[in-house]
Formats: sequence, structure tokens, C-alpha cells
Amino acid sequence: MFALKVARRYLLSNPSQTLLLIAGVALGVTVFVFITALIAGLEVRLTEQVTGDSAHVSIEAPTRVARVIEGDVPVEGVALVSTLQRKQIRDWPMIVDLLRSTEGVSAISPQISGSAFLVKGEAVSPLSVLGVEPEGVDAISQITPKIVDGSGQLRADGLLIGGKMAEEFGLEAGQAVLLRTERGVERQLTISGIFRTGLQSLDERVAFMSIQTARPLFALPEGVTNIEVKLSDPQQARDVAEFLKGATGQRVTPWQEKNESLEDALNAQGQTGTMIQAFSLISIIIGIASALVLSAYRRRSEVGIMRAFGISGSFIIWVFLLQGLLIGLVGALVGCGLGYGLCVFLEGITKADGTSALPIAPEQGGYVAALVLTTLGAVVASIIPARNAAKVDPLEAIQQ
Repeated sequence: MFALKVARRYLLSNPSQTLLLIAGVALGVTVFVFITALIAGLEVRLTEQVTGDSAHVSIEAPTRVARVIEGDVPVEGVALVSTLQRKQIRDWPMIVDLLRSTEGVSAISPQISGSAFLVKGEAVSPLSVLGVEPEGVDAISQITPKIVDGSGQLRADGLLIGGKMAEEFGLEAGQAVLLRTERGVERQLTISGIFRTGLQSLDERVAFMSIQTARPLFALPEGVTNIEVKLSDPQQARDVAEFLKGATGQRVTPWQEKNESLEDALNAQGQTGTMIQAFSLISIIIGIASALVLSAYRRRSEVGIMRAFGISGSFIIWVFLLQGLLIGLVGALVGCGLGYGLCVFLEGITKADGTSALPIAPEQGGYVAALVLTTLGAVVASIIPARNAAKVDPLEAIQQ
């Protein structure tokens, strides 16, 4: 307690210098918190933009390869027997039950996906067809809230198409069109609704129909081609995919593998943020160390008198270490508060559509890390000044 009292007295004896040191530490911590929250918010926003209308985990049947068998055939004794059939998941109800009991899964959508042509008169356009359960249209992509014409209900002969495709064909809800699938099956369907999500890939080339309607069109009376899964935390996609791959034996793909360029960009941003945080901590350490070195030099005579009275060198070390600890702790607390306030203020600045102008996450500012690292850094910065002060010769200091 006596060492703490001396350390506090040293700090309060020059309040302007102490306040300047605390302000410098607080500024460095504020930068640390802001950069951490900004990078975390940017990662969340980019992930939402990429996966907002797509699955976090996709389950498909494993790829089968053609077999080569020996046989009594005229072509060099070898016959190629193609076993390439339409890939499908036959035991999909069991997989759906497994997914429902898997922690972190928020939505499940068994689908029949395939290619087809939309025909109206002489106009023909390719499109991707997704057969989904009527009550699960919005499981992966929010379609029904973005219906601009008609209804989002999928009837037996209904088809939901995007706004760009409707403009291209001059279609409206209630009109009939001819759909010709990759299997050569044709059927006349009615446009139940037209959606506009803002994603060109959906609005221009994707159509939704009931999974029961899709079965005869794509010659899949029982199975499904894929199962799309949404997670409450997209960052858990790799772990969930690894678990599902071992549990089902199917081909399971997390969203990161489909967006490797985004993952590389996020990693690069994270590394840049780490460098900025490191430089902030280094500047804090240098500032505290330089101030305490000067303090130790100015207090050589006081240290010499204390040593002459029998005060040990370890006591002197503790005095300077406690000075660094107090400066770092107070500055870190002030900086965390300022950083949180700045992040909340910036988050409140919104654009015309109501979204935040700056992708920032105040709750992910790394406050504990900033507090601990700054306090430890301040103590480390005090080591050299403390050792120098402890080595002061009492007689030489008093004579000076």
C-alpha cells in the first residue's frame, strides 16, 4: 500500500503530464476499439449480403463416376457402362430429421433444382427452376415479402418468377406460360406472383414452383436434388458441414467454399486491422515508457533519499510499475468508453433506406482485449524506467 501511495503521489504531483499520458492512452484505445468494431461490422454486413438470399450449407448427392467393366464385346474387350444418372438424395426425410435436431440450424429447405426453358410465343429463355415445399418458400430467400405482383402462394400449377424476367417477357400475374424442362417434359403453368429481390441472379433467371409440381417435370418421383440449410451463425458453417458430411455420407458444402474470394478479402481486412491495433498498442507503450523514463531521471534525488533510508530496489521497481499500471488502466477504461460512444454514434448515422451508413458493430469492439492488452502493455512499458530507477546510487543521487 505504501508503494501504491508513493506511485499515486508521483502521478498527482504533475497532473498535466499525467492527464496527457492518460489522454494518449485513451486515444490509442479508442482507435483500437473503433477498428475492431468496424472490421467486425464489415464482416457481418458482407456475410449477410452474400448469404442473405442463399444457403449457409448445401447438401447434395455424391458424384457418381462411370464404371469400366470387362466383357465379351468387340471393342478391345472393354465395355463402358455409364452409371451417370440424375443425382438425387433418396433418404432426404431422414436427413431433414437430423437437421432439425442439429444445434444452430435455423431453416431447412429440401429442393428439386433443374434447368428449363420458359416459352411464350416465339420467345424462349433459359432459367433455373427450384421446386420447394409451398410453406418453405421463404426458408432460404425472402421471396413472399418481396412480391410486387400477384401472390406468393405456390399452387399446383403456379410459378413464381423474378421481376426482370417478367419485364423481358412482358408477363403479369395470372398469365399462362409454357415450361420445357431439361428432361424434355412440357407443362403449361400460371404465373402466381412476381418478386423483386434486388439480386440480379434471382430476379432474372430463377423461378420457384411447388416440389410436387417439379417431381414429374424433372423425373424425380421420390428424392430431392439438394437440401439447403440456414444457420443462426453463418461462421459455424464449416463445422456444421463437417458434421453433416460424416453423419449423412452426402456431399456437403459450406458457403465459404462457394465464396473463397470473399473469405480471402475478409482475412486480409482482419490482418490489416490487427496491424493497426498492434501499432496503437506500440504507440501507447512508447508514450508511457518515455514519460516514465523522464520521471525517473527527474526523481533521482528523491529515489536516492529513499534508498538512503533503507528502501529496497524492489520497492522502487514496484512504484514505477504501479504508475504504469494506473496510467494504463485508467486510460484503457476511458478509451473503451469513448470508443463505444463513438461506435454507437456512427452506427446511428443512417442512409435513406434506414440502414447504417457505416458497417460497424459496437458490441464487438474487443473491449476486454483492449483493456487487458493496454494495461499489460503499460506495465511492460514501465519495466525499463523502473529498473533504471532501482539502480540509482544513493550517494551519487544526493550529491547531484
